[in-house]
Amino acid sequence: MLFNEAMVLALPKGRILREVMPLVRAAGIEPEPAFEDPDSRLLKFETNLPQLSIIRVRSFDVATFVAFGAAHLGVAGNDVLMEFDYPEIYAPVDLGIGKCRLSVAAPRAMASEDDPSRWSHIRIATKYPGITKRHFAGRGVQAECIKLNGAMELAPNLGLCRRIVDLVSTGKTLEENGLVEVETIAEISSRLVVNRTALKTRPVDVGGWIDCFREVADAA
Repeated sequence: MLFNEAMVLALPKGRILREVMPLVRAAGIEPEPAFEDPDSRLLKFETNLPQLSIIRVRSFDVATFVAFGAAHLGVAGNDVLMEFDYPEIYAPVDLGIGKCRLSVAAPRAMASEDDPSRWSHIRIATKYPGITKRHFAGRGVQAECIKLNGAMELAPNLGLCRRIVDLVSTGKTLEENGLVEVETIAEISSRLVVNRTALKTRPVDVGGWIDCFREVADAA
C-alpha cells in the first residue's frame, strides 16, 4: 500500500459535497478556485494547506480510495460503508450531514396486503445488494438482488421486481411513483473515514484531522 507524502482528502460529489463544505472550511481547509468552477474538469485540487489536497469522486468510490490507500481521509455515508464493509476503513466521526434512511419500499396497493413474515424468497432492485442480502438473510429470507444505480422507483411499476431498497429522505419520490416504505433498514448519515494504516503510520497528522473534524461537527 502506497501513501504520498502529502495527505489526500476524498470528498463525494453531489448533495453531500454541498453539505460538507461548510465543515471542511470550518476545519481550515480552502480548496483552489477551480474547485468551485463548474467548467473545470479537474478531479484533484490543491488547498491552502501545502500538505493536503482534495479529490472529488463519486460517493461510492470514496470508500474504495480510502480503503486502498489512495486517500488518507474521506467523507462517506454509512450506507456506503455498510455495503462495502472494508476492514481497512475506520469511521471515527459522525458529521451529522446527509441524513436519510435506507428503506424497503413497495407499491402502495401491494404493501397494504403484504405480510413480510411469510416471505421466503423475494426479488429486489437496489444499488445495495450486499446490505440487502445480509438484512434479509438475518430473518431467513433469500433476496435476489437486481443491481440498479438509479431510477429504482421504476422497477416495480415496469414489472422488473415487486420491491426496492433505496435511500429515502422526504419520501416524495416514492409517493409520486406510487410506492410506500414498508421497512427501515438503517438510519444514514455521513462520516469522516480514515485509512487504518495511515492512522497507524501517521498518528499525529491523521489523528489531528480526526480531532479537528470532531470539533467542527460538534459545533455545527
